[in-house]
Amino acid sequence: MPTEQPAPEPSPEPVHTPRPAPVPYGPEGIPAGDPAHDPAEAPFLGLLATGAPAGEYERPVLRARAEGASAGRLAALERAKLHALRVRAELEDRRRREAELSALHATAHDLAGLRDLDAVLRAIVRRARSLLGTEVAYLTLNDPSAGDTYMRVTDGSVSARFQQLRLGMGEGLGGLVAQTARPYVTDHYFHDERFRHTRTIDSGVQDEGLVAILGVPLMLGSGVIGVLFAADRRERVFEHGQIALLAAHAAHAAVALDTANLLAETRKTLTELETANEIIRDRSAAVERAADVHDRLTELVLRGGGVQDVAAAVAEVLDGEVEFTEPGGAPAGALGRSRADGHAVRDGADWVAAVGAGGEVLGALVLRGHPALDPVDRRTLERAAMVTSLLLLARRTAGEAEQRVRGELLDDLLNAADRDPRLLRERAARVGADLDAPHVVLAARPDAPPPGDAGSEDTGSHDSGSHDAGSHGADRRRLWSAASHLAATRRGLAAVRDGGAVLLLPLGPDGDPAHAAREAADRLGAALRLPVTVGASAPVAAPAARPAAVADAYAEAGRCREALRALGRTGQGAAAADFGFLGLLLADTRDVDGFVHRTLGPVTAYDARRGTELLRTLGAYFACGMSPARTKDALHVHVNTVAQRLDRVSRLLGPDWQSPARALEIQLALRLHQLSAAVAGDTGA
Repeated sequence: MPTEQPAPEPSPEPVHTPRPAPVPYGPEGIPAGDPAHDPAEAPFLGLLATGAPAGEYERPVLRARAEGASAGRLAALERAKLHALRVRAELEDRRRREAELSALHATAHDLAGLRDLDAVLRAIVRRARSLLGTEVAYLTLNDPSAGDTYMRVTDGSVSARFQQLRLGMGEGLGGLVAQTARPYVTDHYFHDERFRHTRTIDSGVQDEGLVAILGVPLMLGSGVIGVLFAADRRERVFEHGQIALLAAHAAHAAVALDTANLLAETRKTLTELETANEIIRDRSAAVERAADVHDRLTELVLRGGGVQDVAAAVAEVLDGEVEFTEPGGAPAGALGRSRADGHAVRDGADWVAAVGAGGEVLGALVLRGHPALDPVDRRTLERAAMVTSLLLLARRTAGEAEQRVRGELLDDLLNAADRDPRLLRERAARVGADLDAPHVVLAARPDAPPPGDAGSEDTGSHDSGSHDAGSHGADRRRLWSAASHLAATRRGLAAVRDGGAVLLLPLGPDGDPAHAAREAADRLGAALRLPVTVGASAPVAAPAARPAAVADAYAEAGRCREALRALGRTGQGAAAADFGFLGLLLADTRDVDGFVHRTLGPVTAYDARRGTELLRTLGAYFACGMSPARTKDALHVHVNTVAQRLDRVSRLLGPDWQSPARALEIQLALRLHQLSAAVAGDTGA
């Protein structure tokens, strides 16, 4: 039999329906749909005031459509209708919660006025059936002397056998509730293997025709005195709110059964109702606080505040530390979850709210050190993230002109090698670029995820047939946006070219083009949520002085990028030096000495320091087919000497130096070293 799993314990509060979706804002920071600014909401306010049914909310739209209203007017009415329906749903939810509280209050009042035990029991069961709207309700009481629980009173029952049932502790659903003091629920009792079925119990339940059953314990102190049930003769899923409601009713019923403490327990119930009212008042205060936050954020946007101003304002309201981070600086898992469901998510002791627009992630607002966040404060953080995205988009729009200037300048460098260097420097200075400093050219292109990758939201690349023209265009726009942003932050240039992006960036302090390529692949991939492959050129000393070198460097970067893709290394960044001897073919300049040094440098340096012949031994070893026996004959040394020298080579070049790929590179480097030495000898002669 599978492990018994109880239903979740009910919360003392009724289950709340989800809050309405966030109100959109107009270009002036004014809520769309505000009656003062949007007359489309006027007809729906009357419907809300009169409590009209949901179907009536379609009439203003139909009337306007029949009158030939404009598309803008119809769209405004549709938005107003949706807002009004959300408000109506919220009002109905509040009325339902008030009705439940009133029903519980009425139950407590009725039970307090009864003194006869049988009358109290009948009232308990009748009220339980009414509260949940079930076909049958019944109550069992524990018999400590017999060690079981027995049927005491029913309402809606038609079976005499069922009305005389006795359940052993742990038997059936009721016996399990009585034994564990926890509520249990099933939508089909006979198909539920969590319960210990007995012939007596199953016969009684079958005779009554019950299918869906909910049972909650009647508790006095820490002890169980019985079980209160609500059941239907058809399949039914009892919601958490209904479980909580029946549990609350059972609590009142247990109080009524304890006749010695009847008055004291009634006062306790009234206190609980007052607490519930206090919670409602607290919620109202929280809503007012949220409205204040909205006003502050609106004012901030109108006076031209920035992203950090938004973070500071929210930090003050939430009494915590709020920080805006770039996509790469936020926890990837939390950022992905927040972007997927559109809400702030918890990440350890922090909360993360994604900041994005369309399919692009712009960053995140992170509230630190605040593990407990109520729904209103969580909504405040989400609203701040939305305002932040608006500010970032506004800033991006303002910067698009500068991006176009940067792109045009890079296009001129690539297309017109005869441009006047002085004019190029002046144009670069206007966008904060220094074309007299060393730069690197990067060629980037997004790639599609592997086929069948369900975890990817974007499934296409510029070289794949899986995208239609619209998706290609969207990918190119997002790539252009991300590349331009990266170039602006690095004081470089960017342009869209040949189905990808080309960037001209200043070299970092390490002067390593491969590092720049890897960093660009990471940054662009995070922004696009697609693997982006990036190839890097050799350093370009001064692009303004030698514009033609930029075009050559772009061709080299493109070859490196395509080599990465051909090798299955999509989503990575590399320069020619990262490909070993292939880099000699990819690079625009054949850096033979650099390749030889990278491949054999440790060995040549060791020979120079120690006066050894490791390089000569290595050449003979490969010339003899990697046979130590033939190598010792060629060198006229003992085989142990060959072994010792090869062991030293392993320590200098790494244990995998004899693998096919490494051995090929080493042999090529040896041959190039020998040729270089021969050429140097001839030149000296």
